[in-house]
Amino acid sequence: MNASQSETLITLKGVNKTYQVGDVPLQVLRDVSLTINAGEYISLMGPSGSGKSTLLNMLGLLDRPDSGEFWLDGQPTLALVEERRAQLRARYIGFVFQSFHLLPRLSATENVELPLILSGVKPAQRRESVKQVMAQLHLLDRQHHLPRELSGGQQQRVAIARALVTKPTLLLADEPTGNLDQAAGSEVMNVLEQLNAEGITLITVTHDPVLGDRARRKLSMLDGAIVNDERIGGEVSNASSRPVTV
Repeated sequence: MNASQSETLITLKGVNKTYQVGDVPLQVLRDVSLTINAGEYISLMGPSGSGKSTLLNMLGLLDRPDSGEFWLDGQPTLALVEERRAQLRARYIGFVFQSFHLLPRLSATENVELPLILSGVKPAQRRESVKQVMAQLHLLDRQHHLPRELSGGQQQRVAIARALVTKPTLLLADEPTGNLDQAAGSEVMNVLEQLNAEGITLITVTHDPVLGDRARRKLSMLDGAIVNDERIGGEVSNASSRPVTV
C-alpha cells in the first residue's frame, strides 16, 4: 500500500466535466469537491445519468476534468501527460467492472497475470504474485480453468484478483454485482469488504440501496453533483448548495 490509514488519498476541488453530444453540450460533473481518506469504504449512488460512472472514471485517471483540481496521494494530476497518468494508475488503482472483461482464451491464472506482463514484471515474480492473490481469493482450484468453465461469481473473483495483483491502494468497483445472482453477488461483496478491512480503499458504484447501505460512507449524486455525503453514525454533509432530493 502507498498511502497509510487516515491519510488523505484523494482530493477533488471544483471538478467539472462536459461532453459534446451532437450539437448539445452535456455537463456530467458539476463543481464536485470531495476528500477521501486511505482505507475508506464508500458507496456512490444515484439514478442513471447522475454522473456516478464519470466520477469513478475521473478518480481512476481514465478521464480528465475540464476544470478543477485533483490530487492523488498529494500529487496534482490535472496537467500530467498520459504516460505519467498510466504510471499512477498502475501504482495506485485497481478496477472491477460489472462485465468481467476476462479474455476467453486465457486461463484464470493467465488473466490475472496480464497486468504484470504489461508492467514488465519478471516471470518468477509474476508467478509468485499471481499465486498469492489466487490463494487469497480461494481460486487455486480454478487457476487453469477458462472463463467459460467458471461461474459468474468465480469470474468476478478472477477479475478482482487481476485488479489486486499489482497491490493497489484504491479499488474502484463499478456495479461489481450487476451481472450476478444474489448469492454470488453477496459472495463478491464479502470479498471486497474483506479487502477493505485489510486496508484497501474501496469505492463502489451501485444502484442497489441494500449494497449501498453496507458502506461506511454513502455519496449520493444527482445531475452531476454530489448532493449528500452520509457517514455511519449519522454524520451528514451536504456536499453542494443543491437541495438533497435523492
